[in-house]
Amino acid sequence: MLDAIHFYEPRSGHRLPHDPFNAIVGPRPIGWISSRSPAGSLNLAPYSFFNAFNYTPPIVGFASVGYKDTVRNIEQTGEFAWNLATRPLAEAMNQTCAAVPPEVSEFELAGLTPAPSRVISVPRVQESPVSFECRTTQIVQLQGADGVKVPTWLVLGEVVAVHIAERLLKNGVYDTAGAEHILRGGGPGDYFSVGPGQLFKMYRPA
Repeated sequence: MLDAIHFYEPRSGHRLPHDPFNAIVGPRPIGWISSRSPAGSLNLAPYSFFNAFNYTPPIVGFASVGYKDTVRNIEQTGEFAWNLATRPLAEAMNQTCAAVPPEVSEFELAGLTPAPSRVISVPRVQESPVSFECRTTQIVQLQGADGVKVPTWLVLGEVVAVHIAERLLKNGVYDTAGAEHILRGGGPGDYFSVGPGQLFKMYRPA
């Protein structure tokens, strides 16, 4: 028997208690982005629209709904760092969601330590087991199919340096399950964690 289908066109509204779009495209890796203003103020913020887009050179990107401090800092300095959000860091990561003035450092707010990067001037999160140092490649304001620009900015950056806790390298292979990644789901506050229970292997056909 075929499932009954709920159909809607987004421009006309979804007619549900909560927009299902984020829940369907998920769970998603979290873009925990650190940046620095030209004046030296530090910013740390999580973005739920984040992913990797290219191997060589490695390129990551995130989308900011609204022109926020993070986008402004990156546009002005051309640098940012991505920091892996893990289950032990989930509560601290959530603290960095707070809407605070640009001069307030979310590092201090969440009790996190800014650690010097090696290639860029923006610090990474010392407590995070993995960080990417990035140089900006593109900042694109998104637009709809009608060509009308929307208040969302896609920020892409080339990964120019990588920090990985050695405990997560098992015989030279990165241990995703052991790192306890957390991922953003749908709903007002749904997250997921990655662990050995979710791991299965499937190889490409020869």
